[in-house]
Amino acid sequence: MPQNEYIERWQKQHGRRLDYEERKRKRLARESHKQSDDAQNLRGLRAKLYQQKRHKQKIQMKKQIKANEEKNVKSSEPATDNQTPIPQYLLDRSNQTNAKALSSAIKNKRAEKTAKFSVPLPRVKGITEEEMFSVVKTSRNSNRNWKRVVTKPTFVGDSFTRRPVKYERFIRPMGLRKKVCNCTHPELGVTVQLPIIGVKKNPQNPLYTQLGVLTKGTIIEVNVSELGMVTAGGKVVWGRWAQITNNVENDGCVNAVLLV
Repeated sequence: MPQNEYIERWQKQHGRRLDYEERKRKRLARESHKQSDDAQNLRGLRAKLYQQKRHKQKIQMKKQIKANEEKNVKSSEPATDNQTPIPQYLLDRSNQTNAKALSSAIKNKRAEKTAKFSVPLPRVKGITEEEMFSVVKTSRNSNRNWKRVVTKPTFVGDSFTRRPVKYERFIRPMGLRKKVCNCTHPELGVTVQLPIIGVKKNPQNPLYTQLGVLTKGTIIEVNVSELGMVTAGGKVVWGRWAQITNNVENDGCVNAVLLV
């Protein structure tokens, strides 16, 4: 049973504190003062991150206010000289046009849908095949050099078995294989080391996704069972997607941000 159901059961059985509403009102009243205090006293990187967060919140707030204003806008059609007589009970009626409010509602729904699938790095720099692979000479004849070595870090599962050397086209060096990543939870603000389950999508090339190449902007699946994340139904979340935010070949480690 999830923890929140225990809390709800306790509240139903015993009720809340007598001063619960007053304490809640005071806590909400203190939030604005705390935000102001943080904005004035934070320094360095924390100040930049805090300002970015507040900037996004203000943008969303303005959008919601504008949407609510447009939603209540109703304009009646201009009166036209109609030659056909209208019954008396229809004279006071006017056809409402809610096209503007409807279009804004559709735009908001589209924006929410795209925000649901947004990633921290929407665009990444392209990587050519010359930079990704290096040629391995298989014979003295230059026309028969068909093997390639992957020069970027890769992920290979535990159940992976190499093909026979005669038929192996792409070689992934053992020294460049990664199994764990430093994953940051954007809402909790914590970074933990989690094992990688697989590579979901590499934006560079479908071939790189198949080979499990870890480049900047790659979507990977990580094991978040250690974090204790649960669904609304109370089931433990096993795997969650994350996006790589650094150049793994330069740093020597995989840094990612959870997509929550």
